[in-house]
Amino acid sequence: MNVLVTGSKGQVGSEIKHLIENRDYLFENANFFFIHRDKLDITNKEAIEHLITEQQIDTIINCAAYTAVDKAESEHETADRVNHLAVKNLADIAKVKDIFLIHISTDYVFNGKSYRPYVEDDPIDPLGVYGITKRKGEEAIIQTGCKSIIIRTSWVYSTYGHNFVKTMLKLAKSRNELGVIFDQVGTPTYARDLAITILDILKHASSDVRNYHAEIFHYSNEGVASWYDFAKAIFEIEELDIKVNPIETKDYPTPAKRPPYSILNKSKIKQEFQIEIPHWRESLQACLKAFKGEIR
Repeated sequence: MNVLVTGSKGQVGSEIKHLIENRDYLFENANFFFIHRDKLDITNKEAIEHLITEQQIDTIINCAAYTAVDKAESEHETADRVNHLAVKNLADIAKVKDIFLIHISTDYVFNGKSYRPYVEDDPIDPLGVYGITKRKGEEAIIQTGCKSIIIRTSWVYSTYGHNFVKTMLKLAKSRNELGVIFDQVGTPTYARDLAITILDILKHASSDVRNYHAEIFHYSNEGVASWYDFAKAIFEIEELDIKVNPIETKDYPTPAKRPPYSILNKSKIKQEFQIEIPHWRESLQACLKAFKGEIR
């Protein structure tokens, strides 16, 4: 198996790269090729097609994405190029060359007005540019009919990249009191858990997995939290004396609207691939230990 991982400096891509290169995840008889935009622009179809042909790629894990949710409101073309057009390029190539594609999508394709955890076939209705471009990326894969799996996830954090956990730890160095939104709920997702699940799907799933055509799965850690709960847990685990005040979304306006309810139902992925998903607080503890170098 020759596996191309795009977005290798993003959170999920970095975790996959770490697991493979440090042999924390043993994957025999597979060659991994990690690329990032500073080495190859996946919006350039000819360039990506040349690499895929040259390295005889038979599997693509697309972790590349434009994830600056607020900036996307003013950088629509850039977000669309990465989240939609580049995905269409990969899907078109995958269809022609019979390549299996795993694509990472988002809870932001939903409007957050649900009263129960979202299942894969619930209607999608994104609120902002980021969610719209990610929806268009999903649709591009579906329209090509290539062999593929789409994994929607939520509230991703890691020791890599920019994320909520890093922001909270940074603010804790200069403040002793913070206001954090409590009326948006979802589930934090440790990128390493998602990375392991992706590799498990590739490694352990039956050969039937390569016969999926734009099959959608939801993945996040278990449990439910608001951003306020998430912040409180970070400071409690780190034993930081930071007062966290709950605030409403209207008191912290942002360019992009966020879905107020982002809980994903994971029953399908758990049943299909027989995976166990850790609770978000358990995974948060693991990530914070990784920050300190206690585990990697």
